[in-house]
Amino acid sequence: MIEPKPAIQPEQSGESAAKPTAAKTGSAKKRRFGGTTAQIRSALKFYKVMAYLTGTMLLLLCAELVARYVFGVYLFAGGTNAITGQPFGFGFADAESKAVLGGVNVSIAVLIVHGWMYVLYLISDFRLWSLMRWPFMKLILLALGGVVPLMSFIVEKKFHSEVEMELAANPQASKRY
Repeated sequence: MIEPKPAIQPEQSGESAAKPTAAKTGSAKKRRFGGTTAQIRSALKFYKVMAYLTGTMLLLLCAELVARYVFGVYLFAGGTNAITGQPFGFGFADAESKAVLGGVNVSIAVLIVHGWMYVLYLISDFRLWSLMRWPFMKLILLALGGVVPLMSFIVEKKFHSEVEMELAANPQASKRY
């Protein structure tokens, strides 16, 4: 069975005489990842895709909320105009009364899709966070990316470059087997 190892390897007392300490050389302590480089890159790719999709859906959700609460309209696709009886193609209709019979309420679909996308986004956050063995506050920052408009794009760019730098700086940290 493979024994789990801590993220940062402590120095052993017998090696300190043979090797210069981290303070003398200026290098940090050994870094350990929770997976291989391929697993981390896979998690990073999944996180990137989910960050962009969730961010886009969040912007659509904000536009839908403005349309509903400022202008009082829903976005519909298909159905029949309740007042004229004419077919309703695609567009905005009154939110208060039943202006469109049948059809698909695209505004409600945006709400539902964003909710499920955010769940997948949280899964991608947790996967990347656990493989990188980051502190808990980084998981909180990753999760906030799907709640605050435009933040997922900013957070994704920051953490993507951070993962790449950590992988390049610690090539030995992902060798597990």
